[in-house]
Amino acid sequence: MTRTTLFSALLLILLALGLTPISQADEQVFGYVKGAEPLPKGANEFYAIATQRSGKGSGHYRATDYAFEFERGFTDRLAAAVYLRGMSLDTSGILIDAYLPGDRKLGLRFSGLELETKYNFLSPASHSFGLSLYNSLSHLTVDPHSGHDKSTLSLEMLLLAQKYFMDGQLIWAGNFGIEATRAKRSEIANLPPGFEWPTEPEMEVEVIGSTGLSYRFAPNWYIGGEALYEQENETEVGLERWSLQAGPVLHYGAQKWWATFIWLPQLRGGGETYPEQGDFDLHLVEKTKTEYRLKFGINF
Repeated sequence: MTRTTLFSALLLILLALGLTPISQADEQVFGYVKGAEPLPKGANEFYAIATQRSGKGSGHYRATDYAFEFERGFTDRLAAAVYLRGMSLDTSGILIDAYLPGDRKLGLRFSGLELETKYNFLSPASHSFGLSLYNSLSHLTVDPHSGHDKSTLSLEMLLLAQKYFMDGQLIWAGNFGIEATRAKRSEIANLPPGFEWPTEPEMEVEVIGSTGLSYRFAPNWYIGGEALYEQENETEVGLERWSLQAGPVLHYGAQKWWATFIWLPQLRGGGETYPEQGDFDLHLVEKTKTEYRLKFGINF
């Protein structure tokens, strides 16, 4: 999926929105930040999410992650979901030890499964402040950087906070937590001479913090901004990378469905580098210069 394709899809959605009756729904107004409000008991929601990552500072790099999710509210406090994940990749002219062993073009490929739960302690709709606990267990079968086979098991735990202002016209949300990962690369043939491709199991712990504000500027239309900070520590090397991303988000919510689009460029980063990356104020080994995300949800 190219940048043009993403924008074309967004334009088609926005055109369709103009024909949709104005109403209110339980939708996600943010692209990356998670809200504290769970689905109510008996409610179901389907999500389709496409995230494009591009720009390594040299050569050509474009990866697109896909997620298809079904979520159900089991009680008014507890919701659970299952994700089916996929990815595609197009990269050339880049070599990064242990991450990118050469040119690769990969069509849409199944990449893993994820299970998540959200338990609500305080509802932002009925209390002055909302708070939930989010847990996610995922198993990925494809390396998100190179597209080669890699077994990754991750457990993520986040506290989700949310607050409404101005009778819900302004929404704030914030997330904070950790993700623990065990990963093992599969061996690959015909590596470049002297190229590092470790196949021993690796353990990593990532600290995650994010926040966002969204303002309803017209019936069912929201505009805002988000910021995402990630810091990864590996058992063998300590601090491996950190990055700060921030950008604008646009959202529309109808009665039974909603759509969200966000542009999230990397502002600063550090940790591991590679010689040809050029901009050493960014982390471009595991992250990219920019990300775009398009989300679409249906309530039923």
